Amino acid sequence: MRFTGDYSSTHRLADGTPVRLRLLRRADREKLVAAFDRLSPESRYRRFFTAMPRLPENLLRRLFDIDGWNHVAIGAETVTADPAEAEGVGIARFIRLKDQPAVAEAAVTVVDHMQRRGLGKLLVSALAQAARERGITRFRAEVLRTNEAMLALLHEIDETAQPVVDGPLATYDLVLPEPSPEEPMTGPLYGLLRLAAAGLQVVLRRLGHPG
Repeated sequence: MRFTGDYSSTHRLADGTPVRLRLLRRADREKLVAAFDRLSPESRYRRFFTAMPRLPENLLRRLFDIDGWNHVAIGAETVTADPAEAEGVGIARFIRLKDQPAVAEAAVTVVDHMQRRGLGKLLVSALAQAARERGITRFRAEVLRTNEAMLALLHEIDETAQPVVDGPLATYDLVLPEPSPEEPMTGPLYGLLRLAAAGLQVVLRRLGHPG
């Protein structure tokens, strides 16, 4: 597999900014907390249902309960001469559903000053490839029904998609295409990438509610 513990890949965003992608490690706790502190209240609300001032300890534990197979997180950081000084700027993760092993909840978060540069698209593309390596064929996106911009874009992705509505959430299942480097990515997943690139987050219900 390509996306293992030693995975590391450097890319340049559309504006020339270099970023490094790698799997999240338990030692990245402080880096993740610092990245959370750089999120705006709006970004925090869209991602966690609340504009909480800090990450609760119980949620931090769940965010780092990663096993590299059923729960995978790929982080993006700045490129520095000393890797220890790199700044975390984004993260994408999936959590496999126990009762549907070919389906995983997926979400992406990019710090505000790095949004709309193509970083979200890059992260979800890597996450989709990692998921395919692990036998996952669909990403489940759960979004707040009050996020009208997100819902409009999801409808644009697939006009025939019928979301499952549960209280404030609308749930969409998006099929992951077979990876093909010769052909540009199209279809529902491409639309999900557009959402990520626009800085619009989806939620991971299986992390539970913070607090």
